[in-house]
Amino acid sequence: MIRKGIILAGGIGSRMSPLTKAVNKQLLPIYDKPLIFYPLSILMLAGIKDILIIVNKGQLNQFKKVLSNGKRFGVKINYLEQSYPKGLPDAFILGEKFIGKDNVILILGDNFFYGQSLTEKLRKCVKIKSGCKILLHPVKKPELYGVAHLGKNNKVKSLKEKPKNSKSNLAVTGLYFFDNNVISYSKSLKLSKRKELEIIDLLDKYRKNKKLSAEFLGRGGAWLDTGSINDFYDTSAFVSAMENRQGLKIACLEEIALNYKWIDQNDIKEAINFYGNCIYSQYLRKLIS
Repeated sequence: MIRKGIILAGGIGSRMSPLTKAVNKQLLPIYDKPLIFYPLSILMLAGIKDILIIVNKGQLNQFKKVLSNGKRFGVKINYLEQSYPKGLPDAFILGEKFIGKDNVILILGDNFFYGQSLTEKLRKCVKIKSGCKILLHPVKKPELYGVAHLGKNNKVKSLKEKPKNSKSNLAVTGLYFFDNNVISYSKSLKLSKRKELEIIDLLDKYRKNKKLSAEFLGRGGAWLDTGSINDFYDTSAFVSAMENRQGLKIACLEEIALNYKWIDQNDIKEAINFYGNCIYSQYLRKLIS
């Protein structure tokens, strides 16, 4: 059972410059909420209450202003500063003390997930006892992503990073479920030509040990990577359309916490005071009216 989660919210965000010269990309808005709310909501929906957020050096206070220690959402948020990006597996080396002897989820801070059965899938995946499970989703242009080829029982036969001619269109999303071996495996990786530790190399270690399996986001589910300005606007438009049509918020952290009984109505009132007079507060007010 996985009880801890890591959000990797570092990176330079060069494709979002000059916006990211002043503000971390994960704090820029996706419609009415900072981007960081969305990956954080995924961990919370999975039942994860012990969370580590890895941020760029010098940007820690920006995150604390928005999230503080997580008490407002009924969770515990820890922070670590990263001097410079060294690849995704570096999160497990930096977070070794936080992880301890537990299994762990890693979610990328710029990934957006949505789906009717998503919570059910998350709850299933956190039950992993050994090995690694990845979440796959079909894409139109697999050459832009890390791609998985599957065998029997959804066991991963091979992984390729941005293949030119791929028979598979199943992209590896930025959500990973690992057992505790992830720490030692990450430490054993060699730097790539990019001078980084590569997530594909880490996953391949599990694959070679026949410990890598896959789950599917499913048809009707949405996975969006907010890596560029256009991606940001597309994701914002998606959230806006869904929220304004349904009247329900995506990634309302206090609502998730209230539903899980991690917080009560008094905590909602405190959150309303914190946010002030805004649409988000108006939605929170409806939760307790």
